[in-house]
Amino acid sequence: MARTPMARLELNLLVSLDALLTERSVSKAAERLGLSQPALSASLSRLRVHFDDQILVREGNTYRLTPLAGRLVEQTATALDAARKVFANEAVFDPGTATREFTVYGSDYAFASVGSRVSAAVGGIAPGVRFRFMHHTPPIVESPMTSLRTVDGMLLPHGFASDLPCIDVYDDEWVCLVAADNTAVGDRLTMDNLRELPWVFTYQSRSAFTPAGRQLQMIGVEPHIDAVVEGFLALPYFLVGTNRIGMVQAELADRITAKGDVRAMRPPFDVVRLAGALWWHPMHTDDPAHIWMRQQFLRFGRRPA
Repeated sequence: MARTPMARLELNLLVSLDALLTERSVSKAAERLGLSQPALSASLSRLRVHFDDQILVREGNTYRLTPLAGRLVEQTATALDAARKVFANEAVFDPGTATREFTVYGSDYAFASVGSRVSAAVGGIAPGVRFRFMHHTPPIVESPMTSLRTVDGMLLPHGFASDLPCIDVYDDEWVCLVAADNTAVGDRLTMDNLRELPWVFTYQSRSAFTPAGRQLQMIGVEPHIDAVVEGFLALPYFLVGTNRIGMVQAELADRITAKGDVRAMRPPFDVVRLAGALWWHPMHTDDPAHIWMRQQFLRFGRRPA
């Protein structure tokens, strides 16, 4: 069946499709959008013709999504979010009256440090502006130019992205963590400890790693890795009650060690400092709203001295 040309499709159909896929009910979707049920049924009929698929199939008193509709759920939400961002653009950005959402990729460390500071400060400057912080994944980091087309930025250390605009917004140092009752470690860590004791690593793949973890191997230490955690805040839970070693940023270590069941220790080698930036797609460079957002990261992102 020939598909409806894109020029004849309406943005309202995308809105209707998103509501139908979310609610899985014509009546509930109509109520959500403030439309009559016949009006939304007409939109569903057009969608069924376009996709040559039923989209929703009745099962008793409920509806289920067809396999195609299941695949459309995330794509539709992403497309609708992108459309909203297109129409949210303004020639002049007024933070006092703006109602814009900025989406930023990063790690839990970046959110707990840089992100939380920027969000708290912006709340008092631009009450209608909010941030959505989303965890990056290896595929996102591997293709930053593509990934950054649909978001406003990514908080990421140097060494992962290139040929993209960025501003430096944080720097930190690495410290080692061990359980407070880890008797295999004395008052200070030794190189033998690093070689002999098991480790918990944060990220461990071709595109997802920490510079400090790579440096260990560069100085001749091949760590025995007991577990890999996709984040930094969960790491101490993998140390308590074991003789394992982990490594996190100093800013997180201050909070993690507050309970007293984990202690922070200086590494027995000179660890490269962590330098991170806010990266964005070049298409955002001249956007007044994006320029304002970047200024907030520059102003509030760094840890107070």
